[in-house]
Parts: sequence; C-alpha cells; structure tokens
Amino acid sequence: MGRWEPNAPGRLTVAALDLYVERGYEQTTVAEIAARAGVTERTFFRHFADKREVLFDSSSGLVELLIEETAAAPVDASPLEAIQFALEAAAERFFEKRGEFARKRQRVLAANPPLAERELMKLTAFATAMAGALRDRGVPAMAAQMAAEAGMVALRVAFTRWAEGDDERLTPLLREAFADLRAALSP
Repeated sequence: MGRWEPNAPGRLTVAALDLYVERGYEQTTVAEIAARAGVTERTFFRHFADKREVLFDSSSGLVELLIEETAAAPVDASPLEAIQFALEAAAERFFEKRGEFARKRQRVLAANPPLAERELMKLTAFATAMAGALRDRGVPAMAAQMAAEAGMVALRVAFTRWAEGDDERLTPLLREAFADLRAALSP
C-alpha cells in the first residue's frame, strides 16, 4: 500500500461499484475492492461489514433527512402530501447530487436479486421512519404507515425511470408518480 489517503469509505464505495458493474457483484471479492481503493482488506472491514454493505452505507443520513422533511411539511398537508414533500426534498438534496452513482448502483441492484431484496428492506425502513414522523404530526398509525408505504411505491417507480433514463432530475418524475398514484386511488 502507498501513502495514506483520506476518505477510505468513499474510495471503497466507488471501487466496489465500479467492480460490480465491470465484473458482476458475485465475481468481485473484498480483496479486489480494497486493492482498487488503495487500502487493505482490514481497512475495508473497519468501514463495512461485508461487500454488500458498501451499496447501503449512506442510508442513515437519508433516513434523518426523510424524517426531518416529513416533520417540516406544511401543517395543512395531507399524510401523502407530507410524504411527497419529504421525498422531493430527498430527490433534490440527496439523489440528484449522486446521479451517476445512483444509476450505476441501480444497475447492480437490478442484476442481483439478493441485493434488490436488501434494497426493499431499506425502503421499508424508510417508510417506517416516515410513518413515525407522520404519527408525530398527529396522523393515526394505520394512515401514517399506508401513506409512507404508498410514497415508497411512488419513489420506486420514479427512481427506476430516472435511473434507467437520461433525465437529469428525479423530482419531476417523482411528482408524476405521485399524480399517477393519486389518480389510481381516485374513484
């Protein structure tokens, strides 16, 4: 290994994602990720439990953002509007700033069912956190959970279109997905 360089977690994430796209997730080893990032395997395991977690490490900051923005939604917003408000903030402040990374990551997830399953678990955690923020706003538990889960469906549809397309912005696709969701629920 050469001289110490900062941001080992970031370098490991980029190296892992690049290798997953080039070789495939299953064919990539932790040793290869560490070597590409210029660190030891021991350093890899200081930052990540396994090679799967490299793709899911940024979730905690996103959960906090979703909770904060759900709470900050306008007072008169319906539960679903509050969820949309939070997800639009996340689109602008988180996803759109990481466009290339998000697109590569989405390709890796789509090609690997166990990773896609882990992604669904992450989305469930997002929904649970946002439902908690809705309950704190006085929304009954069942309505809060349903609004949050419906929001995750809209996010998945919009995010997939964004990641597979060439739109620079996720927010308009998210708005369209919420409009379609509302239309589907209307008599």
